[in-house]
Amino acid sequence: MPRHRVRRSALPVSLTAAAVLAVAAAGGAYVVGRAPDRAPAAVASVSSASPSPEESEEPSVDLDAELAAAVEPLVGEESGAALSVAVLDTGSGTRAVYGGADATYETASIVKVDILAALLLRAQDEGRALTADERSRAAAMIEKSDNDSATVLLAAVGGASALDAANERLGLTATTASHAWGLTSTTAADQLTLLEAVFGTEADAVLSEESRAYVRGLMARVQADQQWGVSAAGDAWALKNGWMPRTATGLWNVNSIGRVTADGHTYLVAVLSGGGATRESGIALVESAAKAAVGVLAAR
Repeated sequence: MPRHRVRRSALPVSLTAAAVLAVAAAGGAYVVGRAPDRAPAAVASVSSASPSPEESEEPSVDLDAELAAAVEPLVGEESGAALSVAVLDTGSGTRAVYGGADATYETASIVKVDILAALLLRAQDEGRALTADERSRAAAMIEKSDNDSATVLLAAVGGASALDAANERLGLTATTASHAWGLTSTTAADQLTLLEAVFGTEADAVLSEESRAYVRGLMARVQADQQWGVSAAGDAWALKNGWMPRTATGLWNVNSIGRVTADGHTYLVAVLSGGGATRESGIALVESAAKAAVGVLAAR
């Protein structure tokens, strides 16, 4: 069945007079009214080679394939939608990814975590704390998904090119920022890398522990009507969601990234989707995929 393409290259800085900018709902972004082209169907990535018999007598397990088997039926239930998922058990380091390396999705408001990380990196480089205004806007951007605050803070870090530079430092290799920030393109694997930068505990991490704790705290306090998504896979969550209708098609991008705990384990989960018929169906797909992803790792 045809898939709605969710991959898009970054927009030029100067928009033509014909471009129509519209602000989507609170979790959306500045959306450019041009018809999307089609995205490749998500496919299961291939796990790295298993240990040789001399290294282990345990049977090899392809968790990417198991994740694909758990997720693909969900995609079939949402006709026309495309989906990519990445999950990590922080205790064991076990991870799995569903979605090809070229399957990029537009971020909608999950990019706000990325913008905040870039702002904190800038402040660290300058040897200062965030200003009162920056903290106020950061809280509104993450907890309420305030679009105006995201626009102001992206400008404060230096725009799309500066966000790309920050992402290089954070280890994101398949994310391309857009000055219309909701149209930033990314992959589930890159969003998992971003989550590791925020929820990791390494002393030599790019983000300081103080910066990481600040982002985690905001993500744990998103307002009540936005407490969906990866939170369905466990409890003690901290998350950021994004949702954006496309002006040309009326179809939805619905994304969710964050941390959950389940049965004593902590998981980082990123779920990206595009081409959903409604926001509600997109949320249902994302939540089902998050639960399936955690279930695959929990079984191991």
